[in-house]
Amino acid sequence: MTRRKRLVAGVGVALLVLLAGCSGVTGTLGDTDSDGPEMTEADDLERSIEVAANGEASAEPDRATVFVAVESTAADAGAVRNDLAESDDALRNALYDWGLSEDDVRTERYDIRQTRETRPDANRSEYVGVHVYAVSADDVDAVGEVIDVAVDAGADGVQQVRFGLSDERQDELREEALGDAMDDAHAEADTLAANADLEVTGVYTVSTTNVRTSPYTSTALAAEADDAAGGAGTGIEVGDVDVSVTVRVVFGAERA
Repeated sequence: MTRRKRLVAGVGVALLVLLAGCSGVTGTLGDTDSDGPEMTEADDLERSIEVAANGEASAEPDRATVFVAVESTAADAGAVRNDLAESDDALRNALYDWGLSEDDVRTERYDIRQTRETRPDANRSEYVGVHVYAVSADDVDAVGEVIDVAVDAGADGVQQVRFGLSDERQDELREEALGDAMDDAHAEADTLAANADLEVTGVYTVSTTNVRTSPYTSTALAAEADDAAGGAGTGIEVGDVDVSVTVRVVFGAERA
């Protein structure tokens, strides 16, 4: 279920009163007669109101990415590489058998490096390797099962779980956030105009900045009872994903 949040930002709110083509109120010269030049005051002023407003929309995630790691330590780099390769086959096959596709399992980081132990033998070298996988799932409720499959297949740890949105759902939330921001901008402009004896006549320009999607990240894993299997499954805390935008709107205005 989608929750919509509406925020009004008072950042960058300015009331601009501008003369068309000049920076102040000046007179204009009329025809010259024997009594001297005739001066007429310009009454047609161009006014504008500039407003910045924020909008935000939130929804439950419909996509998750699990980051799992396989680690290896050996006396030479070749042994570490072979160990990671064997683990790679086992992990991928287990995840594919569970129901994920090749596109759902990708390498996030792969690293083999040499370390030097200072105790007990300062001359002894070791090689440490890590292969981090980003495993994506469209079924958010199945994240715990994905973790269990990965761990059972040889993963040494789960670094984090990141909950996000599909492209389609993210576009929908962005539209909601933009609508909220524009509603707030109109309300803000009306308030400013009323307090300046002006009336809003329309919109000159609109721009968007700071379009952000904030995924929910969980590092809290808990064991939950699995009645079907009689054992324990991994439970994951799930939170909403937020999409926020900022709009800057310049409204036309006239004397009320």
